[in-house]
Amino acid sequence: MDNLTLKLRGMSCASCANNIEDAIRSVPGVSHASVNFGAEQATVTYDPQKTDVATLQNAVDAAGYSAQPMQEDVLAAEDDIERQTRQMENRALTRKVWVSGIISATLVIGSLPAMTGLSIPFIPVWLHNPWLQLVSTAPVQFWCGASFFVNAWKALKRHTATMDTLVAIGTGAAYLYSLFPTFFPGWFIAQGLRPDVYYEAAAVIITLILLGRLLENRAKGQTSEAIRKLMGLQAKTARVIRNGREMDVPIAEVVLGDIILVRPGEKIPVDGEIVNGASTIDESMVTGESVPVKKQPGDEVIGATLNKTGSFQFKATRVGKDTFLAQIVKLVQQAQGSKAPIQRLADQVTGWFVPAVIAIAIATFIIWFNIMGNVTMALITTVGVLIIACPCALGLATPTSIMVGTGKGAENGILIKGAESLELAHKLQAIVLDKTGTITQGKPTVTDFVSVNGTANSNELKLLRLAASVERNSEHPLAEAVVQYARSQGVEPTEVREFEAVAGSGVQGYVSDRLIQIGTHRWMNELGIHTSQLQQQWDRLEYLGKTVIWIAIDGTVQGIMGISDAVKPSSTQAIRTMQRMGLEVVMLTGDNRRTAEVIAREVGIKRVFAEVRPDQKATQVQNLQAEGKVVAMVGDGINDAPALAQADVGVAIGTGTDVAIAASDITLISGDLQGIVTAIQLSRATIRNIRQNLFFAFIYNVAGIPIAAGILFPFFGWLLSPIIAGAAMAFSSVSVVTNALRLRNFQPKIS
Repeated sequence: MDNLTLKLRGMSCASCANNIEDAIRSVPGVSHASVNFGAEQATVTYDPQKTDVATLQNAVDAAGYSAQPMQEDVLAAEDDIERQTRQMENRALTRKVWVSGIISATLVIGSLPAMTGLSIPFIPVWLHNPWLQLVSTAPVQFWCGASFFVNAWKALKRHTATMDTLVAIGTGAAYLYSLFPTFFPGWFIAQGLRPDVYYEAAAVIITLILLGRLLENRAKGQTSEAIRKLMGLQAKTARVIRNGREMDVPIAEVVLGDIILVRPGEKIPVDGEIVNGASTIDESMVTGESVPVKKQPGDEVIGATLNKTGSFQFKATRVGKDTFLAQIVKLVQQAQGSKAPIQRLADQVTGWFVPAVIAIAIATFIIWFNIMGNVTMALITTVGVLIIACPCALGLATPTSIMVGTGKGAENGILIKGAESLELAHKLQAIVLDKTGTITQGKPTVTDFVSVNGTANSNELKLLRLAASVERNSEHPLAEAVVQYARSQGVEPTEVREFEAVAGSGVQGYVSDRLIQIGTHRWMNELGIHTSQLQQQWDRLEYLGKTVIWIAIDGTVQGIMGISDAVKPSSTQAIRTMQRMGLEVVMLTGDNRRTAEVIAREVGIKRVFAEVRPDQKATQVQNLQAEGKVVAMVGDGINDAPALAQADVGVAIGTGTDVAIAASDITLISGDLQGIVTAIQLSRATIRNIRQNLFFAFIYNVAGIPIAAGILFPFFGWLLSPIIAGAAMAFSSVSVVTNALRLRNFQPKIS
């Protein structure tokens, strides 16, 4: 199956989104299609053996809209094109608002004597002449409001209806009705009716809806501000050294392996590895960490970060769509285009919303015309019902909040892969934290080395060489600590045969035909290797909270190592904040219980699962879920991936492995536990914002339609004006988007 994201054009309301979804889903080979009205995107999963991109585009075109595949390189110039297209649309819309606004104001002023029944001296009588109003309204109706009628006709040909259908019917009815009193005023007078015209209502309604759409477009443009900020971080050029010469080239022309020179105060153009020089780098724009990081040869650098003090050269290791920044932008775009479960109700409502409104409008006309015998009230209330109904507010309630929320997360170094994860995070009851690399620094160091033959002798160095030789083949942080310690003692590892990593236990391999086994105390016992010789030393090191690994040669224990991993400075405060938020914090580790409990006491965790093998971590998460808890798992290693996938919300520390990040729902770029607090608080704020939007959207329609139908006529007759209905409809969706934009003021609270 292939995944595709389409940029959509021509949608006017949430009903349009439903129509496009149906059109795409009807294409053979499509297994999933989701249209986000707020983001104006469609995400499609399809079988390339049964269909292709062109067929999917044709299906959207046939539905009356247009679609273009979004470029894979998210940092390409397409964003500029997108912005220019939106600006052109807004300029065209602004011209129409000005033209229709001036004409509508003139019509309303001319209609004031008729509407109020008063003679207003400064308003000439000819300004209310029906023929003048007919001619004046025509440009508004057929040029400014042309899109409503065109889109309504397209929807009719597809046997569907949208908000444009409601506006076209409402304003068209007001305009057409006004033609009869204009051409046949005598007939109305003969019937005892006033030959009233409603040209000004049709013009003002179109003006207000166009104004509302303009304000909505501008507000929606701000929901993607985070994406634009991220894209704006990218450097425009790079100073590349080729054939011994320095040259400035556009960033798009940088290729893998290029040597790039970066001077103080310059942005790093792409991802790479320092080969010469050293500096401190401000990585806050992508990690959220405000403290500059020291870098030296061998260290990785991230594109778009800012070089502070030194000058250095680095080799490009990731360019274009593969850079860290591009991946961040892609993840944020995917999250903004996804749908949250809370949106399902709104989608179901918008599916039948427009037909239901048309039915209510017809019933309203029949009641006022047949039962009350009032043709004027029948027309006014019918037009009011058609105009005031607004599926846009319902359609925008969730996606706009999700777009702002996920963008705000990216600004704080939190990558949220989908709207479902963002929503689910606010329900969390338990947080399971891996120890190494999550609570602790993940940079363990050897503090003690004890051999059965004592210390400071050649046998100890030989043992250290054997241990380092085997551990060099492992990716585990403890293995790296052993290798680094050996090298600090002037010992270099040698070749190993038949290396094997035993998950959750240790590693083994042959060095010069001798079997070297390094691992946990439990593993030694399982192998039948006696450990009594160093039992006392082991007890002492574990009491101090150190991780102890055992070294055995040919089935006999020869030494142990005490390894310490310092707790991250922010871990204790972050854990206490989570506990104050009502969350149960649990530690899950493969380390021995005594060491785990020492660390747990230090950071304030009361529940600890220790000596847990990688294949058992997911089971422990399941057990918590069986207690009825909504569980998040936080980890950074390959062995955390099953547990991350099992958890309701998997949170990967961004400094960890690609496997862990791929298995997670949320990634903390900085690797700081404060990010979990921020993610949960952001989720709660976003869901609260969505509920406010949905409440206002539902209440607006539930209350507005009956009022427009005339239920309050005996008390507030002025509320029946179609102009009032038009204003209410135009600004309903604007209010929803504006409320969503309040999320941009979100600030995490750390207590």
